Amino acid sequence: MQEQDNQTPVIDGNTVHTDTSVATETAALDKTESAEAVAVEEQNTETVAIDKAPEPAVEPVAAEPEIERESMEFDVIIVGGGPAGLSAAIRLRQLAIEAGNDEFMVCVVEKGSEFGAHTLSGAVIEPRALNELIPDWKEKGAPLNVPAIEDRFYYLNSATRSTKVPDPLIPAPMHNNGNYIVSLGNVVRWLAVQAEELEVMMFPGFPAADILYNDDGSVRGILTGDMGVAANGEAKSSFEPGYELLAKYTIFAEGSRGHLGKRLISRFGLDKDSDPQHYGIGLKELWEVNPEKHEQGVIMHGLGWPLTETGSTGGWWLYFDENNQVSFGLVADLSYHNPYMSPFDEMQRLKTHPVIKNVLEGGKRISYGARALTKGGLNSLPKFTFPGGVLVGDDAGFLNPAKIKGTHTSMKSGMLAAEAIFEALQANRQHDEVVAYSTMYKESWLYQDNYESRNFSPAIHRMGLFMGGAFTFIEHNLLKGKMPFTLHDNLPDYDQLERANHAYQPTYPKPDGKLIFDKLSSVFVSNTNHAEDQPVHLKLTDPTVPVSINLPLYAEPARLYCPAGVYEVVKDAQGAKFVINAQNCVHCKTCDIKDPSQNITWVTPEGGGGPNYPNM
Repeated sequence: MQEQDNQTPVIDGNTVHTDTSVATETAALDKTESAEAVAVEEQNTETVAIDKAPEPAVEPVAAEPEIERESMEFDVIIVGGGPAGLSAAIRLRQLAIEAGNDEFMVCVVEKGSEFGAHTLSGAVIEPRALNELIPDWKEKGAPLNVPAIEDRFYYLNSATRSTKVPDPLIPAPMHNNGNYIVSLGNVVRWLAVQAEELEVMMFPGFPAADILYNDDGSVRGILTGDMGVAANGEAKSSFEPGYELLAKYTIFAEGSRGHLGKRLISRFGLDKDSDPQHYGIGLKELWEVNPEKHEQGVIMHGLGWPLTETGSTGGWWLYFDENNQVSFGLVADLSYHNPYMSPFDEMQRLKTHPVIKNVLEGGKRISYGARALTKGGLNSLPKFTFPGGVLVGDDAGFLNPAKIKGTHTSMKSGMLAAEAIFEALQANRQHDEVVAYSTMYKESWLYQDNYESRNFSPAIHRMGLFMGGAFTFIEHNLLKGKMPFTLHDNLPDYDQLERANHAYQPTYPKPDGKLIFDKLSSVFVSNTNHAEDQPVHLKLTDPTVPVSINLPLYAEPARLYCPAGVYEVVKDAQGAKFVINAQNCVHCKTCDIKDPSQNITWVTPEGGGGPNYPNM
């Protein structure tokens, strides 16, 4: 029997109120309430900094009869149907067909209701990897219809002032000649069609809930999530047990902060020689703007206000796509220090600046979404091979932070993994470590892409916006990515918050329903839905931590960093309570990353739940 990697703690319902119904919008605690919270004696709630996130505790439970499960066997299983996973699947089947092995079986499991449902990005993509994978992509109708025609870069000096950066001073990685403005969700849907035509077995709506291991500790496959489990953990009349999917090798392509990838990194110590991983939260709105304001093919990026007001770093974009649509978004680095900073509200405030407002005002918001992105770069890249499997894409962290692009890198990593695994299978190997994947990576343009951008994130984190930006300009524009030394950033994102009683509290604009929106109406246009009667998929290792530690020390930042209103602190006669509105979750994973006590673990909900992003 296979060992299961089951690390899901249970929330104590008597201590923490959980609610899977849609939450009403809860305002941030006012200054009086915050002051009361911070007044709790800090000496009784002192926390200890942790270099690596602790593994969630497993609550002992009584032995239960084992569920009888069906199993299926494949040559390769791929967990996650994004750019990395689908590129791996396509490349594997291409190699099998070239070798005359039509029986070669590849399976892709995807937690979204359809391929592309959970995909969100700006996006401007480099077609380099796509050119290699499917050279005739134009003839096959790939949805890359808007070539970049002009780059504009702004520094927002204040709420009303801005400086347009001259083109020669824009860091070289920010130039987009030869790139395309796309809906990455639609690109993923197109890639899924290409995979199906190559007879890849596609399973949307089937989340990978657990990892299966052989007796020697190697990965043997995955367990898909059970369906029809009630909120109390009991089987409903509609209960269907998950499947055991077994393979000779398993590729994990879950995206940023993949919950199985996180376990694998811990189990095999894959990050022991790496800097801590660093993340950002990307928030996006899709707008339809007035035709006279639309400039198809124009790409705008910017830095500065409003993030500078809280000492935070990140940047924004405006991409002018086809059909008078504009992609607008903000990336906020999750290394921020101020516990009162709300990435969602910073995005809303950003729209009041004339540079942004002049484009969006009078238009209509079509959709909204948010997701984490893995941005530590080469220094934070873990070892990505282990017995029986590999990590690809954002599950490992191949994104180029200087370019703010990860689609081409994710696709290439999936292609390299596919080639290494196919080579191993041709040699009649299975369940061992495919070290050739690492070798191929070091010899590819992907490694060079990552190497040249290795200093970007630590430079910004350690030097700040101006000095870090100057460093980046020198490294890329003058030295062409060949800086003779490497910078490091060894403080994890969750360990960077300052105490709430020392922090500045920003003032955010009130929603008007036209330009500025609240979280509840935003979640609505993300088409997010979860079955109501199911276990909460946001697990607390210790249910007392949010109120006893995070609230007095950090004003409980989960209520602010979550872009979907999942977390609230409510007060009644009995005191403060931490409320989880899991129905609102857009699967961004920010809570799993930023919680200062590393007390929240994101796991997969019932299959098909979450957002259903259109054209995102």
